[in-house]
Amino acid sequence: MRFGYWMPVFGGWLRNIPDEGMQASWDYVRRLTQRSEETGWDLTLIAELNLNDIKGIDQPALDAWSTAAALAAVTSSIELMVAVRPNFHQPALFAKEAANIDNISGGRLALNVVSSWWADEATQYGLQFDQHDDRYARTTEWLQVVDGLWTHDRFSFDGERYKLKDAICEPKPVRKPRPTIYAGGESEAAKTLIATLCDAYVMHGDPVDAIRPKIADMEERRAGAGKDRMQYGMAAFAIVRDSEAEARRELERVTQMPPSPPKGFDNFDQWLSGTELERELKLQEYSVSNRGLRPNFVGTPEQVRDRIEEYEAAGLDLLLLQMSPQAEEMDRFAAQVIEPMRARNSARTSAPELA
Repeated sequence: MRFGYWMPVFGGWLRNIPDEGMQASWDYVRRLTQRSEETGWDLTLIAELNLNDIKGIDQPALDAWSTAAALAAVTSSIELMVAVRPNFHQPALFAKEAANIDNISGGRLALNVVSSWWADEATQYGLQFDQHDDRYARTTEWLQVVDGLWTHDRFSFDGERYKLKDAICEPKPVRKPRPTIYAGGESEAAKTLIATLCDAYVMHGDPVDAIRPKIADMEERRAGAGKDRMQYGMAAFAIVRDSEAEARRELERVTQMPPSPPKGFDNFDQWLSGTELERELKLQEYSVSNRGLRPNFVGTPEQVRDRIEEYEAAGLDLLLLQMSPQAEEMDRFAAQVIEPMRARNSARTSAPELA
């Protein structure tokens, strides 16, 4: 299992707690990322939204791509998975920018391609917002252009949305044949695109019995497209404590609803329309983003390690974790979960076979 975390570009992940003690600032994310390399984390996901979807749209939110470029220059080992939304980036110019960042990082850049969901944000910024299947049609062309520029000396393209003639992108990315392309989505259009054009499938949090058939379905689609096995990742929120009772008390704290929902709940009605959960559970689900509580990584280190191993056995390769407050909780998780799991796996690998 590889261990990744969401970069707190919004100043946290809890919509019901305004101040989580982690600023949306360059200084905080720089220190957090450099520390995460020291403690054994493999990857960080840098989300891309121009408006703050967690703390309220008028609150600070770090720009994903300038943050990624800066982090590429001050880190040495961690993979930088940066979200990108095709309707916000002209693909040829983006391919040039991303290739340069990959070179700065020494080949550690990866993309998380997101077909935009927030119409109000696009309207505020004067950008095209496509309807659902049209978004994936745009993403398909966009990925073909980016991949073509990264893998050809000159590249021409004649699509409905993008047209290029003998375009050059140099230098190429360091990572070959290209930076890893992650993407998520649960519609037919999304899964078809991902199985055909991407390298890894990332999912919102769910119980292991829901994740297992999703992986099997994508593997079948992948084989049908004549492609090798994909990587599989999942978002989750983690709470690790010395006792289960302590962990449950912390869970109650991070899901407790105040009398008047804070600004982070401004988008609740828009999110509500896409789910059929009961209202109380909906509020709890929305308090922590990306269905992060469904995997139930809440408990003692031993309990959390056991649950992670169940996901690993189901075919999951990567966890994308959120925590609060992030720096302190990531240190705890690294010491109590990541280190022991790697030590145990190393011991299993090096143990001599019995005759």
